[in-house]
Formats: sequence, C-alpha cells, structure tokens
Amino acid sequence: MSPSIRPVAALAAGVATVAATAGANPIDQIRPDAPALAAYGDLPIGVRTVETVIPGSIDVLSIDGDNVPLYDRPLTLEVWYPAAADTTPGGTYTAILRDGVTQVTLTGRAARDAAPASGARYPLVVISHGYPGNRYLMSHLGENLASKGYVTVAIDHTDSTYSDQAAFGSTLLNRPLDQAFVVDYMAGLDGPIGDIVDAGNTGVIGYSMGGYGALILGGAGVTEASTEYSWGTPNGLLAQHMAMSDSHEALMDPRIKAVIAIGPWGNNAGFWDTNGLAGLRVPTMLMAGGADDVSVYDAIRGIFDGAVGTARHLLTFERANHNAAAPMPAPAESWTPVEGLDFVPFEHYADAVWDTVRMNNIAQHFATAFLGIHLKQDAEMAPYLDLITDADAGLVDLDDTGAPTEDHTYWAGFAPRTAKGLRFESKAKDQ
Repeated sequence: MSPSIRPVAALAAGVATVAATAGANPIDQIRPDAPALAAYGDLPIGVRTVETVIPGSIDVLSIDGDNVPLYDRPLTLEVWYPAAADTTPGGTYTAILRDGVTQVTLTGRAARDAAPASGARYPLVVISHGYPGNRYLMSHLGENLASKGYVTVAIDHTDSTYSDQAAFGSTLLNRPLDQAFVVDYMAGLDGPIGDIVDAGNTGVIGYSMGGYGALILGGAGVTEASTEYSWGTPNGLLAQHMAMSDSHEALMDPRIKAVIAIGPWGNNAGFWDTNGLAGLRVPTMLMAGGADDVSVYDAIRGIFDGAVGTARHLLTFERANHNAAAPMPAPAESWTPVEGLDFVPFEHYADAVWDTVRMNNIAQHFATAFLGIHLKQDAEMAPYLDLITDADAGLVDLDDTGAPTEDHTYWAGFAPRTAKGLRFESKAKDQ
C-alpha cells in the first residue's frame, strides 16, 4: 500500500468503527430525492432462509478427463414475502463481506420468520448475484419489492459466493440452471409461504453473471465458440445452453414473464451472436453504467440492439462503472483494507461517481414499474417507462397547481433536477 493511502485508510477505519457501533449498514434507505416508485410499499415484510439441493447436478469442480461426476448441488435461499398485518417491522442479517471471511450485520425492514400474509397470491421474483457475490448483495431489491406484493428469492450460487468462489466454468454452466430450479422449487413449495406464491408470473433479476444467466433463461442461447473456451466450462458441457439446441429450448419456461439484467456479463466475451440475442423472447430491462469496463458498456448496448425477438429497455447511468444500481451500500467494515484482498473491499460495492443509495432507489423505481407492467398487468405503471431518452433534456413545465402541462417532458416520477445523468431507451419487438 502506498504511503499516500494510509491516512485515508486510517480515517476510514474510524468512520467504520463509529458507524458499526451505531448499528449501521442499512439496506433500506430511501433518499428524499428518490423517484416516486422507490419508496417501500404498504405491506409488512417477512424473511426466511431456506436450504435446498439440486439433485443430479454436474459437479464441474470434480471433472477429471472424461469422468463427469454428479452431485446434489446445495443452494441457500433468502426468501422475502408479504407478512401478516400485525408483523412488527425490522430485523438484521448476518452477511459475509467480499473477503469471504468477515461477518457484517445488515439492518432492514423484514421480520425474521414472520407469519406470511394470507388470502392473496403474489408474483415471484428470483434475484441472482454476480461472481462472486451472495444472496444479500441485492437485498435492497428483495425487501423493497416484497413490500409491494412480490415473493422475492435471492440465491447463494454455489461455487460463486464470496466464501466458496471456485472455477468460473461452474458459474457459466450453473447460473441459469440454478435460476430455473428456484422457479420450480418455489412453485412446488408447501406451507404458508408456498400458498402465497404465484410462480405463473415470475421475473428474474440478475447482476453481472446473474444477468448472464437470466438472459440465457430468457432465450438468449450462447455461441458454439463459447462452449469451447479453454477457461470456460470443460468438456464442451456449456453446449447445453447453445442457441437453437434442444437442451436450451427445454430450459425455456413460460412462467417467466420479465427479465431485469443489470450490467450483464457475456457479450463482451463472445457468448452471444446475432442468432443468440435474437432468441431472447422475454420482455427485458437492461441497466448499466455508461463506463462499465467489466461487462463493457458497448457490449451491453449490443444486447439491447440485438435482442430483436422481444420488447426491451436500456437504462444508463452515465459515467458509472460496473457497480451501477445492483450492489447494496458498502458495509462500514468494507471501508478498510482486509487480509486476503489486494483492494479495499469498498470498491466491490461502490461507484466512484454515483452515490449507491441513489442508484439503488432508481433501480427500485424502474423495477417497480417494469415488473408491475409484466407481472401484475398494471397499466398505471406504463407512463414511468414512456420517457424521452436523455433525462438532461427534459423540460419542467408545470401549471399554477403544480400539474404538468402538455410541454412538460421531464421524466415521470422524478422531481425537477433529480434525473441528471440518466438515459432511457426502448425498442419494440422486431425493432
């Protein structure tokens, strides 16, 4: 570490200590300038941790030559759901930091193991982290959407978490399979939570490698070349997800009605071509940092342009990098160096330009509108996606009562001056 960094790290250590003592690390912050749909809904939230396995999975880490062993692949799920009306809000989560070792406490609004609501069924939303990540990385979306009438399920993807990060080939093969399994698992769940799940209206939200998986699950089969990468899935096994293959077609699930891919990885490395992208058949919203140098912004734009088989949107955070929108605010403990990492873990969660809570709130707003349209058929959400492309060009023109005039073009749901630095584009199917 260079001498110039040490005073900053020392200061950060003091900040982290004070913040942690004060019960910091909230995932549920809504800024006063947040867009209209970012706020939590009216429903109390419960949360439950579930352990399950996918039987008969390929054990990628144990492949030896032509020997391809199978195993029961473990998954840990965090399930948020609308809770009974008398539920007292608030609770904590014990999460693992980016170093894979350090435990941190997060605070939120969900009550641990609260009784579920009854008398209604709620659309399902599967949430899938990056490589590496964990089920809490997008917990702000898990809680927020549950309060608005969704059952949300975040996955700890085996071989891809902070604690068990292993060969990348496992993630390439298993990511869409994990997501598909969780849809089936939640659809077949018994008991009070199972009684409120409407898996017939399912959305998938994925960040980075989670976005890669969600796009495959939505119909974007991979290229033949990507199945042969020496650093990828061994023995050509990724061909299971190849475009126009019977095995990829069998993965398609008509219950999945919407995909949100945030900074999706893959197009930057040749995992899709024209045919593969055209196979995407589920309405899709892409969110990306305009300066993303991991998934590469131009490659993400290529997904947006090439996915002609469905209607899609692209929300761009100008000048943001790969951490745009998805990660929760950096835990206080992440502000200081830790053993085992050659970078301060703060960098894994934060962006150098944008405030994380601001980006989280914008993601919550757009996810609420998009999922409301496609999973709840809520036509009142449509104006929030009918926007001019460049938010900075929006005109604020209100009458004496504060209502928009015909000349008003500022983004719906955003107060004047609060949509700076954002772009929103839409394309219809076949466009």
